[in-house]
Amino acid sequence: MSAHLNAETLELLETTIRNDINEGTYDGARIMVARHGEVGLDATIGWADRAGGRKLKEDDIFRVLSLTKAFTNALVYQALGEGKLQLSTRVVDVIPEFWGVDRFRTMRKDRVNLAHLLTHRSGMPATPEPLPTAELGNLENVIAAICKLDVIHEPGTNLTYSPAINHALMGEMLRRVYGASSFRELAEKNLFSVLDMKDTRFGPLDEWKERVVPLKAYIPDSGWLSPKDVEDLNDVVNEDAEMPWVGSVSTARDVFAFAEMIRRNGQANGKSVIAPAILDAATTLQTGDMTNDLYAMIAKMRGWEEPPGNFGLGFSLSGTGTHPSFFGPFTSPRTHGNYGAGSTLFWIDPERDMTFVCLTSGVMDEGDNVLRFQKLSTIAASAAL
Repeated sequence: MSAHLNAETLELLETTIRNDINEGTYDGARIMVARHGEVGLDATIGWADRAGGRKLKEDDIFRVLSLTKAFTNALVYQALGEGKLQLSTRVVDVIPEFWGVDRFRTMRKDRVNLAHLLTHRSGMPATPEPLPTAELGNLENVIAAICKLDVIHEPGTNLTYSPAINHALMGEMLRRVYGASSFRELAEKNLFSVLDMKDTRFGPLDEWKERVVPLKAYIPDSGWLSPKDVEDLNDVVNEDAEMPWVGSVSTARDVFAFAEMIRRNGQANGKSVIAPAILDAATTLQTGDMTNDLYAMIAKMRGWEEPPGNFGLGFSLSGTGTHPSFFGPFTSPRTHGNYGAGSTLFWIDPERDMTFVCLTSGVMDEGDNVLRFQKLSTIAASAAL
């Protein structure tokens, strides 16, 4: 056990997860907690498929949903460091058809830039589906559909979490500035292979079928997302799908390797994967006291204190205050990470030099998910000696 983490507190963290699973809150969890790069907890708990009686295994592969955005963000950071993109680069500079073909619907489209996309301030609609679900795996068609949409807010003035549109646009911008044949190949070449993330890919290989954890949603039909919206991704996120916003698969160890690269200021395997100057800006608050419309809505429904948006350049930040959050109120303010709907989370606390990864099976209602991860993050932070 690490001398930098309290063994009894880590045992409590694992027991808490086991109790949650036994109570039916969710089905299973792969969790890793480390400090100074030394792993103190590495546990595999519960089921990959409770209904089918399939126990979760250490190397099982998860559809990590919007945690995917962290990988796309990292590729953007690389492009920024190489001068292929600037924060001021407009979408129309790289994707000229983003203007659309109807001159009466082009208002403000020329003002949407990369900084707006990274900070969820693009002013684009908050739809998770620019196309019908079954068609979302074709990035070319998704981009064509997005180009027909209106900008509904003045770019930079409104923070609304973008489930799909912003990262679809960034993925296509990356593909074009690198001259890559596909976004998937770019991610493999520039990120996953560099970090030796052998079980991470945009879309699972067919040969991984027996290791992939199925998406099972325990959310109400009346919610922002329905169970069908989530579970349909079992078919959509396949070997051929390219979805820079939600379409990656990974293991806990691979996500941990990625998070550790971030903790090490962009360094991994003796290489600089991301420039420290870029990461410093990415983990600094960029959205002031703006609220996040989506999570403000959830807070209002629950009777919670309205949370600030707390975005860096792509990273969600812990910030300060007592509002409910994934990171909990006891991580340091610049704690940064990413999450996937009702199921996945990683964060790095730079003040405590701590890394947390938790991938779960059984997708929860997002409000319940915030409370679940707030609880787990608080226990994990409490383990730091």
